[in-house]
Amino acid sequence: MEIRKICVLGTGTIGYQIAHQAAIKGYKVCLRDIDDGLLKNAEEKIKKETQKFFVDKGKLTQEEGNAVIERLSFTSDLKEAVTGADVVIESIFEDMELKKRVFKELDEICAPSTIIGSNTSSLSITEIGSLAKRQDRIIGIHFSNPVTVMKLCEIILGANTSDETLDIARDLAIKMGKEPVIVKDSPGFITTRLFVTLVNEAAKIVYEGIAGPADIDRALELALGHPMGPLKTADMNIEIAYKCLKYFREEFGDEYRPCPIFKKMINAGHLGVKSGRGFYEYRKSA
Repeated sequence: MEIRKICVLGTGTIGYQIAHQAAIKGYKVCLRDIDDGLLKNAEEKIKKETQKFFVDKGKLTQEEGNAVIERLSFTSDLKEAVTGADVVIESIFEDMELKKRVFKELDEICAPSTIIGSNTSSLSITEIGSLAKRQDRIIGIHFSNPVTVMKLCEIILGANTSDETLDIARDLAIKMGKEPVIVKDSPGFITTRLFVTLVNEAAKIVYEGIAGPADIDRALELALGHPMGPLKTADMNIEIAYKCLKYFREEFGDEYRPCPIFKKMINAGHLGVKSGRGFYEYRKSA
């Protein structure tokens, strides 16, 4: 199966980056969201980042950069978005019931040959696709953030994912410049399960008064070679880390109980970078 067109659902932090990366690698891409304003913002971000990080740095010529933009289209119409798509990659809010409804709808309107993938960072691929009929063509395709920089792509097998679907998804990841690892369906897969556990332990060290966020992060950066410490990274989206931990606790048991500091921070509106305060404080740019 030759992939010519990819549809990406969701213009959030990862969704628009997946669309951008696919267009850079030569694929025709349609980015879909329910909000026209979000689509416009995503289009502007992709244009700006193409120029700033690729053309201005000599990674692409101006003509090649223009071609990247020309390969992209934007729509709020789901049927229009998936028409002619060989692969659909869902990257919407991490809500199981929402994803299940979306996959059921995609199953009904996509061509029979279309592969339907999810970029979920933690939720069960099998459950996400449980209302769909084509469960052999459902798979997890989890990109790491930032998508244009990080090499990893986790390919997650649902209970009924076919070998053909696995081969196509793995080949797509490679052609998009990624190094795929294959994972059986389990909450959090490899990276999210390990990373969020590390974040939780780091939060406990803060909560217990053993060390402050800056010293914890610096220790991990120096000792383990992490480019960014766990608490700095958690501040990118504290709510997602907390939600993942609650999900893991439900699935795996009490050892994944979130540190109480998360609930206190969220209740106080300390959501990390986007609110100006999390484990760290951030000054808003002028």
